[in-house]
Amino acid sequence: MQDITKELRDSHGVQSLEIGIGVLRVLVEAGAPLMLKEIAKAADIPASKAHRYMVSLVRVGLVEQDPATSKYDLGPFALNLGLAAVDRLDRVQLGLESIAQLRDLTHETTALAVWGDFGPVVIRWERPRRPITVNVLTGKTVSLVGSATGRVFCAWMPPTLVHPLIERELKDARDPELKNMAQVERALREVRAQGFAFVRESGYSHGVLGMAAPVFNFKNDITMAVLIVGIEGVSDLGPESFVRTELKRCAAELSKRLGASIQSDTKNVVVS
Repeated sequence: MQDITKELRDSHGVQSLEIGIGVLRVLVEAGAPLMLKEIAKAADIPASKAHRYMVSLVRVGLVEQDPATSKYDLGPFALNLGLAAVDRLDRVQLGLESIAQLRDLTHETTALAVWGDFGPVVIRWERPRRPITVNVLTGKTVSLVGSATGRVFCAWMPPTLVHPLIERELKDARDPELKNMAQVERALREVRAQGFAFVRESGYSHGVLGMAAPVFNFKNDITMAVLIVGIEGVSDLGPESFVRTELKRCAAELSKRLGASIQSDTKNVVVS
């Protein structure tokens, strides 16, 4: 198979098209209408040059200009392109490919979880090629506060949705560490600050380590969680570990492929 990366590097493209896409990207990343001078500055090109590109982008419908403010924003064809791209995305398939690659990189058990009717549900797990592994149950709702997966979803889902479910779980006293909503809130703040959740003992058995990171969609809403399940004394999931770094990288790259534009100061996950 031909190396597409080498082909792209060695081939001569259309420079004007690349500049035009760069100008368009400025509007995408801004998230709001911009004046011409703002676009030119962000794209690092003269205003006169930016104006020529805006004229062409307006003509093809990728950009539109508000006559009242003279500001530019994404046009109807840009919306069509975005919707077409989203429609063709299979988030689960992308997630399955990602956890398989993560397993091969880390040699740990990896899994993918989505939100079900009453909480997170693991839909697939990948076994590493080594003698000692952890079997992960699929199709079962996992603990909201007692699992890394549950904490990740609770940290980024609307409180109005997850709080009643958390309170119900606290009444059942499933988790020995978190006993009330105040403790849960502190734990979730830590998850948001770190960009992932880590639980030393999950609902599987003693000595099992769970670590999960959020995956966001084009609306910047959590849509899945990527997780690693390790064994205490065998797996290195420490603060500076390769496994932890790769988990966060995997989730961030998957979020980017799903159209997320989350910045580190809001979600602690850089995908833009």
